[in-house]
Amino acid sequence: MSKRDYYEVLGLAKGASADEIKKAYRSKAKELHPDRNADNPKAEDQFKEANEAYEVLKDADKKAAYDRYGHAAFEGGMGSGGRAGGGMGPGQGDFASAFSDVFDDLFGDFMGGQRAGGRQRASRGADLRYNLRVTLEDAYQGMQKTIQVPTSVQCGSCSGSGAEGGAEPSTCPTCSGMGKVRATQGFFTVERTCPTCSGLGQTIKNPCKTCGGAGRVQKERALSVNIPKGVETGTRIRLAGEGEAGLRGGPPGDLYIFIEVAKHELFERDGVHLHCRVPVSMIVAALGGNIEVPTIDGGRSRVAIPNGSQSGRQMRLRAKGMPALRGAGQGDMFIELAVETPVNLTSKQKDLLREFEELSEDNNPESKSFFKSVKGFWDSMKG
Repeated sequence: MSKRDYYEVLGLAKGASADEIKKAYRSKAKELHPDRNADNPKAEDQFKEANEAYEVLKDADKKAAYDRYGHAAFEGGMGSGGRAGGGMGPGQGDFASAFSDVFDDLFGDFMGGQRAGGRQRASRGADLRYNLRVTLEDAYQGMQKTIQVPTSVQCGSCSGSGAEGGAEPSTCPTCSGMGKVRATQGFFTVERTCPTCSGLGQTIKNPCKTCGGAGRVQKERALSVNIPKGVETGTRIRLAGEGEAGLRGGPPGDLYIFIEVAKHELFERDGVHLHCRVPVSMIVAALGGNIEVPTIDGGRSRVAIPNGSQSGRQMRLRAKGMPALRGAGQGDMFIELAVETPVNLTSKQKDLLREFEELSEDNNPESKSFFKSVKGFWDSMKG
């Protein structure tokens, strides 16, 4: 009986790409797996036929030879123009090697999504996150802060071994220390996590009474954290080895501190720059004058207000903003004037303002320009 064309076996057209070949083989392997075809006596032979086809077509050199010479490329005596893949016929390849590409697809859920591996005597501790809220002043100055972190630390009674008195754990009798056990699944032998030691490869005859065999205990630790100048909300600080202790003497995880800078009563932050809204009286805005404004370093700066200043006018104080994180330089501070209308006027003040208004026909250019435009608009509507 002549062999079927390898492309036909996998349901492909000649010239199929490597990805198409791999995808087709995965589909065929799942479809023809003997465990799924107990009622089909031909399934195992068809499965082997698909495996043989994939062994050839997945290899670029073998595929090129097959495309040129067909099955004769692997039957010997084909002359100097072809390659037989190192002298090994397509049916002689290692089946486990060919099927490794689809092994995870078929048994990923059964094995927890991981390939079988060696034992894991000790596991690394988990990384921890700590949210730290600081003031804008703290972010400006930088600081050393002590925080209390609840975490797992190495058990002092057993020195992290998990065994009473610090004794060494013994090899798991079920898996012989491998952390995995093998089970036959029809045509395959599958490894899974050892149920006795949970994959650790070791068991403890007399667990430590303090930690219950885990090798770590819960405890709150005080840590000193250096908050650099210029930190912003979202800045992350890593403290290596300050996370959760490892299981049974494994290395500890890391601690990640996430910074949140609280909103300030006076200043609004924009990167390295600060904004401050400063109210000024109508008189100062009109006549000009000097005012004092606060700065983030706790000081004050004297600012000259030009006469005729309007609400929303901004003025810059250079290098009065926030320091740049991990870099040189400092941002600026922007003052935004808010001209304040007086309230709770006395009768005399009202009379003075009315008199001032009568004399102010040419002192409000913006109002004059606006109402001139309004009159033009109304006139155009009438027309």
